[in-house]
Amino acid sequence: MHRVFNAVMATEGEFGQIGRALQAVLQRTEAAWQSRNERISQESPNLRLVAVTKTKPKEMVLEAYKHGQKNFGENYVQELVEKSHDAEILKACREIRWHFIGHLQTNKVKKVLEAPNLYMVETVDSVKLANELNKTWEKLAKGWRLKVMVQINTSGEEQKHGVPPSQCCDLYDHVRQKCGALDVVGIMTIGAFDHDLSKGPNPDFQTLIKCREDICSKFGLPKESIELSMGMSNDFEHAIEVGSTNIRVGSTIFGARNYKPKVETAQQNPAEKPSETQMPDTQLGHSSHQDHVTGVANLAL
Repeated sequence: MHRVFNAVMATEGEFGQIGRALQAVLQRTEAAWQSRNERISQESPNLRLVAVTKTKPKEMVLEAYKHGQKNFGENYVQELVEKSHDAEILKACREIRWHFIGHLQTNKVKKVLEAPNLYMVETVDSVKLANELNKTWEKLAKGWRLKVMVQINTSGEEQKHGVPPSQCCDLYDHVRQKCGALDVVGIMTIGAFDHDLSKGPNPDFQTLIKCREDICSKFGLPKESIELSMGMSNDFEHAIEVGSTNIRVGSTIFGARNYKPKVETAQQNPAEKPSETQMPDTQLGHSSHQDHVTGVANLAL
């Protein structure tokens, strides 16, 4: 049985708030893993924790990495570019693995693929995007195939990206057969956020599992060869229990997202300086990063 938690279990006294939160997630992850039945454990033998640092400052990346976390996820292209190229992160986090987990437009592909230590793109949702990723990765001549996942819209919500389940086999096979620079390792979904588990298993997770069964049946592949990326802060334990191999956890480790408020610039006095909440993160002083850190949920064991 192989687990890829990529974080160090240690005594509580060695951790700050992020360390304690990460430790708590790892212990909950372990408990969910242990509750799996034998069949699910055989079909999904590995597990990876991706710490999602969307809207969070680089200090949080550095802190989590210090406690052994290696896989980090970003939703926005610009955030991935800035953090992956950051000199301090490059120096201190030499084994970091970046996952791009947001919607990716073809005109932004080159920026993402040039990110240092890029490990995986989890959101391939069209033949057009797959072809662009393949073409660009070939030109970059990195010397290895880029890991990708096919994104499936299991909930059918219009605001969610991904191919419908009925097209999962076609897109998966296209990447497998036509995109030689890419290594398609699995499928992912976001799913609906408000499922009530008292009514039964999350249907979006069950749909993703069914998509894996369809792909394996059609192309003669073993189930354990296809990863399932599903489960976030609100449902990662359930996702693990039903077979996830890749969970994406952000706010449970780093606290609530720090979205910038929209500013009505037309109503703002040009002579006034923008407030700290309106400034880009790069213009904020050290104290603002401390505010982000103290906002992390206290999950001390």
